[in-house]
Amino acid sequence: MTATEPLLVAALDDVVARRGRTDISARSFLRDVQALAATLPASGHVLNLCTDRYRFAVGLAAAIVRAQVSVLPSTVNATTVRQLAAEHPDLYCLAETPQAEIDLRQVVFDDATRRLADDEVSMPRIPVDRVVAYVFTSGSTGVPTRHRKLWGSLVRSARIEGRRVRSYLAEDVDARLSIVATVPPQHMYGLESSVLIAWQSRATLVAERPFFPADIVATLEASPAPRVLVTTPFHLRALLSEATALPRVALVLCATAPLSASLAGEAEQRFGAPIAEIYGCTETGQIATRRPTVDAHWTLFDDVRVQVDGDEAVASGGHVDAPTRLVDCIALADDYETTHRFALVGRSQDLVNIAGKRTSIGFLDAQLHAIDGVVDGAFFRPEDDAVLRDGVSRLGAVVVAPSLTPQRLLDALRVRIDRAFLPRPLHFVDALPRNATGKLTDATLRSIVADCIARGRGAEPTRDVAPRARGAA
Repeated sequence: MTATEPLLVAALDDVVARRGRTDISARSFLRDVQALAATLPASGHVLNLCTDRYRFAVGLAAAIVRAQVSVLPSTVNATTVRQLAAEHPDLYCLAETPQAEIDLRQVVFDDATRRLADDEVSMPRIPVDRVVAYVFTSGSTGVPTRHRKLWGSLVRSARIEGRRVRSYLAEDVDARLSIVATVPPQHMYGLESSVLIAWQSRATLVAERPFFPADIVATLEASPAPRVLVTTPFHLRALLSEATALPRVALVLCATAPLSASLAGEAEQRFGAPIAEIYGCTETGQIATRRPTVDAHWTLFDDVRVQVDGDEAVASGGHVDAPTRLVDCIALADDYETTHRFALVGRSQDLVNIAGKRTSIGFLDAQLHAIDGVVDGAFFRPEDDAVLRDGVSRLGAVVVAPSLTPQRLLDALRVRIDRAFLPRPLHFVDALPRNATGKLTDATLRSIVADCIARGRGAEPTRDVAPRARGAA
């Protein structure tokens, strides 16, 4: 007999979600799920575009109950939808309003859906080997790729995350947490840390998805304590720079890129609460956490292990369904065999070697962001011969820093990074169009650079600022 796990770890009268200032019990949630499930078409795949986190969760649960796979692409546009429809001819769209640009059969999810009587509600149990979602890589380093997720694996991961989150709390470790997230639930991080954690770890899902700092503050203030803010370095940096007063939270949870020590320290001081980071990827899901102000190393989830061979690292065990190569280069701690701790060296495709000196794009980005006056920015590898000088490879950068001159920015960078890695060219732009999880895709970055070159926007550092790197390959 196939093993099963419940949809929710909750009693029927427990509060499992909150919309505005209205609490929603597990009983009401299941009534909504069963009612929506009864209206869904007979199909195998659903594109869930609900932006309200509660409606997304109801739609996800209804699809799971109906044994339908939720297809959750990293971005949605006409081209993406056509590709998905070609792969899944039975694909339909679930959304709160009609989607004119989506050429699919559509189910409009409104709150007037008929609910079932209380005595008809039961807790669904889902086979652990059921495929419940297809999630996609962000495309930050190339074309998004699809990965299937099994119910049992997602449940194990969410429960471990719940225990880790509570281990970082200073108090009220047994209280029901309010999960406020700035990331969309369609993203793997948002799915795990704002929806599944609520279902499986005695937490309350907050329906709103605040983006601007004022909205984040307002949503936190409206949510019952203890509160956990699930966010990204991009959103956190904007929040700290624009909000003058921050509500008290029990924990800040961050992912999608490593936090700098300075940003993590400021966040802890401003919120008066610990900040924890999650490490993972779409392929494996979350597999480790750390508290960056306490330890630069990451600690693996229960039963997950990493094997390292040179620059290649493979994760396996625990909720990771099959051995999976990681995109990052990893250095195991000296006490790894007992603590299962490791350090991140950088993404394998981000490693840079110039003049015999080695670093990573991620490290350089972190140093750029740490400069006062820098709002946003990113290093890149030039691919056009026009930005290669004297046969020596150079890195370039685009930056949003309206209060800085090119020379001031380069002077600040020179004390943080080796001169061989100073950007040449350096382009100043008004904004970088990051996606909903704060990532800048490779295609978007290349487009920005091409536009800057075409417009002649940029600043070339002088040779005494960025001298020729001798011996570079």
